[in-house]
Amino acid sequence: MILMKDVYKTYANGVTALNGISIDIKQGEFVYVVGPSGAGKSTFIKLIYREEKPTDGTILINNKDLATLKEKKVPYLRREIGVVFQDFKLLPKLSVYENIAFALEVIGESPQKIRTRVMDVLELVGLKNKARFIPDELSGGEQQRVSIARAIVNRPKIVIADEPTGNLDPETSWEIMKTFEQINAQGTTLIMATHSREIVNSMKKRVIAIEDGLVVRDEYRGEYGYEI
Repeated sequence: MILMKDVYKTYANGVTALNGISIDIKQGEFVYVVGPSGAGKSTFIKLIYREEKPTDGTILINNKDLATLKEKKVPYLRREIGVVFQDFKLLPKLSVYENIAFALEVIGESPQKIRTRVMDVLELVGLKNKARFIPDELSGGEQQRVSIARAIVNRPKIVIADEPTGNLDPETSWEIMKTFEQINAQGTTLIMATHSREIVNSMKKRVIAIEDGLVVRDEYRGEYGYEI
């Protein structure tokens, strides 16, 4: 599903974010990516959905080599990957329904299919009764659930979540995590960068720890492992 081999990433300012990472993530896994700030977690995440390109090394996503993938093919790659951000990135003037539908409209799906899929994912995230609300009328947790619904409406094989509970209170964070577990249970590979010790230690999944651009720990049913 996701294979990295000897991956390096050095930015134009000379900062080396990743220093030879090799990792193999199988279809259907739930993986936490942890580590101190500046360790390389965000770069690791961005490389998977081709927001960044590696300086050296091999990255295969569903057998596609991201280092050599032509720019015109990147949008097709991203149809297979849903991304959930810490700050939601919702379109403020569109309704909940429209925010989610937009992800299908841009790839030319039919209105009938769009309606069916949008209502299905709204039911999954528990927001079917708020389809006509705009983002400002929702709580932070509800906005994050809209972001999740948008990320999965195209039925991607991979969902990446970059600090998805970072702006949320503990109770809401647990609700979001239950939603992620439901998505993972349907066979979707889920990769989540997080600083939440409590979540990682309570919901034991695979843990990949990155420090100074290197994988220093890779454990199944692992723990967070850092003092906060």
